[in-house]
Amino acid sequence: MYTRYFGLTEKPFAIAPNPRYLFMSELHREALAHLMYGISSEGCIILLTGDVGTGKTTVCRCLIDQLPAKTDIAMILNPKLTINDLLKTIGEELKIPIPAASPSIKEYIDQLNAYLLRAHAAGRNTALIVDEAQNLDIEIIEQLRLLTNLETNTNKLLQIILIGQPELRNILNDPKLSQINQRITTRYHLKPLQAADVSTYIEHRIAIAGGNSRNVLFSKKAIEYVAKISRGIPRVINTLCDHALLGAYANNSDHVSLKIMKKAAEELAAKNNGRRYPTKKLLVVTLALLLPVIGILFGLNFLDRRDNLSLLKNNIVLLKKTFLAKGNVQQLPANKD
Repeated sequence: MYTRYFGLTEKPFAIAPNPRYLFMSELHREALAHLMYGISSEGCIILLTGDVGTGKTTVCRCLIDQLPAKTDIAMILNPKLTINDLLKTIGEELKIPIPAASPSIKEYIDQLNAYLLRAHAAGRNTALIVDEAQNLDIEIIEQLRLLTNLETNTNKLLQIILIGQPELRNILNDPKLSQINQRITTRYHLKPLQAADVSTYIEHRIAIAGGNSRNVLFSKKAIEYVAKISRGIPRVINTLCDHALLGAYANNSDHVSLKIMKKAAEELAAKNNGRRYPTKKLLVVTLALLLPVIGILFGLNFLDRRDNLSLLKNNIVLLKKTFLAKGNVQQLPANKD
C-alpha cells in the first residue's frame, strides 16, 4: 500500500525469512560461519539457538543458498512428529523410494542408510535441518542421535543441524540426553542486534527494497525509540517499522517521526494485548460506568433498611399493647431507638 508512496519496489519490513534481506551484523556473520564450518568439517550435530525473532531461520536459509551444489538437504519445519513420520519426512525430502506400503522403522532406516552410502560414494554430502527443534519430543531426539550412527569407517553419513529457541540448550543439557549432547560438534547462540546496529539494519532493508539513500524515511529519534523498545530483535523491528510506514502514509508524511513511531507502537501493543483502550483510560471508563450503579444500589439498600427499622418499631409497639392487655407482664420501657 505504501511502497509506491515512498518510492519502494516492495515492502522492506516483511517478516518472511528472505535471505536477500539478511543483515550481516557481526553476530549474524559469526552464526553463518559456524554453520558453514560445521557442514564443511563434516561435523556430527550442529546447534544454532537464539531468542524468538533474532533471525535464526533467515541465517539457515542463507546457509542453504551458500552450500555447495554437491550437498543434499532434508528440511523439517514441523518437528512435532512421531518417529515414523520423522523418517518418512526425511525420505520424502531426499526422494528416497520406499517399496513397502507400511514400512517399519527398520525398513525406513535401511533405505536411508543405503541412500547415504550411495551419496557418499558419489562424493555428495547429506544434511538434515530441523527448525523449531525445541519442540522435539525426547524420543525423537534419541532417534536423531541414532541416525548419527549411520557412518563409514572414516565419515559420518548424515549431518544434523538443530535450530531452536534458548530452551533447546536446556533440553539438551538434561543428563538423559548426554549422548546426543556429546555429539554436538558446533554450537552458536544468536543474540539480538546491538543498539548501534539497528539504524544500519533499517537502512539496509530499505535499500534492498529499492529505497533512495537520500530519502530518509525514519527520523533519528524514531530509530532510537525502535532500538529501545524492540531490544534489538529483528522481527519486532520489522513489525514496528512496517506499521509506522503505514502510519506515515496515512498522515501524508514523507517520513516516520518519533510521534508516528510511538503511535504505531501503542497500536501494536493494544492489538497484542487484546485491549481497545490503554489501561488508564480503560480504568476511568469502567469507574464512570460503575459509580452510578453503586450509588443506586446503596440508595436502595438504605431505603430498605429504613423501612425494616420502621416495621420493627411498629411490631414492638403492638407486642407491648398485647401483653399489657392480658395483664401478663409489667409495662415495658419505652423504646429509645
